[in-house]
Amino acid sequence: MVTQRGRRDAADSPGRAPRRPRRPATPDADNAPTAEMPAVPAGRNGDAPEAVRAKSIPEAAVARLAVYLRVLSGMSEQGATTVSSEELSQAAGVNSAKLRKDLSYLGSYGTRGVGYEVSVLVSQIERILGLTRQHKVAVVGIGNLGHALANYGGFPGRGFPVEALFDLDADLIGVPVGGLPVSHMDDIPRICAERGISIGVIATPPTAAQSVCDRLVAGGVQCILNFAPVVLQVPAHIEVRKVDLAVELQILSFHVARRADDAAGNQGNSGLPGAGLPSDNGSVGKGGRNGSGPDGGREVVVRS
Repeated sequence: MVTQRGRRDAADSPGRAPRRPRRPATPDADNAPTAEMPAVPAGRNGDAPEAVRAKSIPEAAVARLAVYLRVLSGMSEQGATTVSSEELSQAAGVNSAKLRKDLSYLGSYGTRGVGYEVSVLVSQIERILGLTRQHKVAVVGIGNLGHALANYGGFPGRGFPVEALFDLDADLIGVPVGGLPVSHMDDIPRICAERGISIGVIATPPTAAQSVCDRLVAGGVQCILNFAPVVLQVPAHIEVRKVDLAVELQILSFHVARRADDAAGNQGNSGLPGAGLPSDNGSVGKGGRNGSGPDGGREVVVRS
């Protein structure tokens, strides 16, 4: 990942004259007197600036961009043409300063007093997230979770059509699920290569996950979404994102336990200094004993 660099002020640089006094700051740039912000110069073929590259965007910002895209798509469906950073930040649940920073990675610009054009932001985020083309998906493991994923109608509309299903159960082979027949796991490399599958979803028991992963990689799959509670061993060019629902529930349990401790501390120490501090009775440790940290089961393997 590329370290973010900030522009230094003249007063902070040795040997330079002090800055001139600034004009009073406006509460929000979106509400300042209307004046068009300078456009970011285009790069080759009219694309985004050469300095703006997907690999320079932090992982956390990428996750927020996906949220912005969902919110903006909803606004567009409701007929909105412009949105201020304050409106978008509230709808996305982030502060406006962080949102403007995230949008700056896109090379985006708006108009003071008006905000951002919704359609422009949607197209810019889709370009950065690689959504200008479809990514064909294969689901492996047609149990309860895999069956639900195969039948989910929201994937195709967002550029992720499910094009292949796989399982080991002889009773499932050839049976259509969500309009697609289930194929045998042994056929994963061949079918994925023939259909141009780029994303594989593993919804199998943990004991089968690594074998499935190896077959997906052999079939040319570039990215894997892993629901199995195991750490997969993959080549350096393969991206893996792990979703462990049990870990997510444990993290929620931690927050419930912490609030219960806060409430108990407030009742037992009302009016005393330090009231409300959580007590270290070991209950919090149960919520985080897996050592997963604040990101829980979302393990991201980032390759540069």
